[in-house]
Amino acid sequence: MKKLFIPILFLFVLIVSACGNNETENEENTTKTEVESETFTYQSETGPVEVPKDPQRIIALTNGPNVLALDANIVGIDEWTNMNPLFEERLGGVEIVTEDNLEKIIELEPDLIIAGSYMKNIDKLNEIAPTVVYTWGKLDYLTQQIEIGKLLNKEKEAIEWVNDFKERAESTGEAIRAKIGEDATVSVIESGDKEFYVFGNNYARGTEILYQAMNLKMPNKVQELALESGIYTFSSEMLPEFAGDYVILSKNPDVDNSFMDTELWKNIPAVKDNHIYEINTKASTYSDPITLDYLLEIFEESFLSN
Repeated sequence: MKKLFIPILFLFVLIVSACGNNETENEENTTKTEVESETFTYQSETGPVEVPKDPQRIIALTNGPNVLALDANIVGIDEWTNMNPLFEERLGGVEIVTEDNLEKIIELEPDLIIAGSYMKNIDKLNEIAPTVVYTWGKLDYLTQQIEIGKLLNKEKEAIEWVNDFKERAESTGEAIRAKIGEDATVSVIESGDKEFYVFGNNYARGTEILYQAMNLKMPNKVQELALESGIYTFSSEMLPEFAGDYVILSKNPDVDNSFMDTELWKNIPAVKDNHIYEINTKASTYSDPITLDYLLEIFEESFLSN
């Protein structure tokens, strides 16, 4: 009986052990599947990056406004976005960080970092959390929003906004051209400390709306000097040369704007005709959905309500 009992007992132990191993393997596989289901592979400009499907602690060193437009949760933001009055209410309690603030970034425990390709410490940021980089200007302003939508697993929402915005902007542009004439020119000029800037068709300040979406015309001199570079710097004496039939004045409240009291400015035809429409520089330096919707409303009211 003893000889028979020992093999049976040994067989029982083997069966129990095998069951335990199977349960452990099943648990590991289940855990692995759960982890995999919580992430996906985003095809970034630098290659595939495994990112969370529903990031809860995003640090946006760049493209912060695009992220805010999709109602994603940001815990760290760059200082320029933080200073923009359009985003003030949305950024309450959010920390200001740079790519050099590695200790602070670690403390914020991000699950996703968005950075510019020109920034330092990209490798170190990748060690903290999955890091996706974008090169400024590589994508047009609408495609950029769709890419942020893909990254945040909100591509559908991004595409819906793009389609709606294009429809609204094109319709408004048609109404504006019908009112001011197909050949009327529009300049976007910004005041600086000691100089002025005029912009091409892709340098924020509403230029994408006016020139791309609405198909309004810029003066020949602006096209010659600012279209390719995006921006051209000039002195106050040249203001009449860059002013179109209509001028969008990106007015910086922090600089000396006494030029508006000079005879040079007052004698510009667009000024005499009351065709100067002001926007706040601080609220106009991005091309994200929040800024674009804000500026589109201003342009619609300025051109069509007079």
